[in-house]
This record gives sequence, structure tokens and C-alpha cells, in this order.
Amino acid sequence: MKFGVVIFPGSNCEQDVIHAVRLLGHEASFVWHGDTDISGFDAMVLPGGFSYGDYIRTGAVARFSPVMAEVARFAEKGGPVIGICNGFQILCEAHLLPGALLRNQGLKFLCETVTLRVEASACQWLDLPEGTLVRVPINHNEGNYICDAETLAHMEAKGQIVLRYCEADGSRSASGSAPNGALDDIAGICNEAGNVFGLMPHPERVCDPAVGGTDGQAFFTAIARRLSEVAS
Repeated sequence: MKFGVVIFPGSNCEQDVIHAVRLLGHEASFVWHGDTDISGFDAMVLPGGFSYGDYIRTGAVARFSPVMAEVARFAEKGGPVIGICNGFQILCEAHLLPGALLRNQGLKFLCETVTLRVEASACQWLDLPEGTLVRVPINHNEGNYICDAETLAHMEAKGQIVLRYCEADGSRSASGSAPNGALDDIAGICNEAGNVFGLMPHPERVCDPAVGGTDGQAFFTAIARRLSEVAS
């Protein structure tokens, strides 16, 4: 399986993704933001960072990069796309995912490891059982997910909420467990088809047992298995 990792001016997590994917036994190559041909890739990754310096809004300029038109076409055909941190913000700006990401509650940059609870969802990128807890780092200033009530209800009904922030025991605080103030403790969502997945935490940073653990491996291995099954 070959992953394409898009680099925008200001991306800074692309090397982490490349390392994680190759460590798990797959191919990975960089894709420049100005490219208009992503044929040959089985899955696309929009990594974290500060694309275009977060000018105007996070992801607002990157959304118009030439490569994003190709990513949108790839996704419309069922191709798997994952956006991590800034990549999630770009997917929302490009309307490949609903909602938006605002400044963190408290207006402070957050860099810490959080507990996430896996929800029952349509997401093709993750096949961990509902209720599974994983520990994954966050590193963002605009991770406060928001959408209107109608969109939230629709996502609930369609199984689009993939991950929620929670307490260490898996429970959710009545005052909210999201360190950034995200609506309904949402940490990651997918589209209705399940092939486009966006999340604020960084699973690529916990794929190598030598440097952080293995809780992030499932975020890349599940999609590889699915595509292998389809191919066979």
C-alpha cells in the first residue's frame, strides 16, 4: 500500500507520518501542494503543521492549493483520506468534512497526551472496538471543534463521530473532557462514507515503540487491511 503525504508551506509533521507508515511496512512518498496528479497512491494524508502560517484561518489558504482539487476527486471516488491536526482543519475548510475548528478554550496552545475513546462509527480508517481507550498526543492552538445542532444530530445518526476526548477511565466529565473545549468532546470525525477521516490528535507520534508507544498504529493498519481485502 502506498500513502501520499501532502506538504503545504508550513507543514511540519510530514516526516513523522512518513516514518510511521514505513515502520508499519508500507510505502510513503511526499506530495507537493502544487501537484495535480496523485494517481498511484492508495491513500492520502494531510499532515499537521501551520499551512501558510495559518493565515486568515487555519487551513483556509491550503484549501485552495492545486492538490486539494485532486484530493477531493480522490475522496469522491471512495479513496481514503486522513487529515491530522492542521490536516483536519484543511478538510473542514474544503468541506470534505462538516464543522469547523476554532481557537482552543482558554486561548492557549496545548501540547499534551490525552485519552481518547473510540466510538461506533462508519470510519474505514479505524476498526478498534467501541469503547477502546487510546493515549495519543495533541499539539494545537485551534482544536475546538464546532458545528450546529442539526449537523451534530446528523453525524450521530450516520456514525460520523469517531473519537471523543474522555477521562482516564473512559468516562466523560459533565463539564466536558475536551481540553480544547470541543463540542460534545469530539476529537475526530469522518464523512458519511467513512473514507475521509479528520482528527486533532497525532497518532503518527505513537506508532514507534522506541519513541512513544504503539497506540497510533491502528490508525494506519486498519485502512491498509481494508484496501488489501478489496484488492484481493
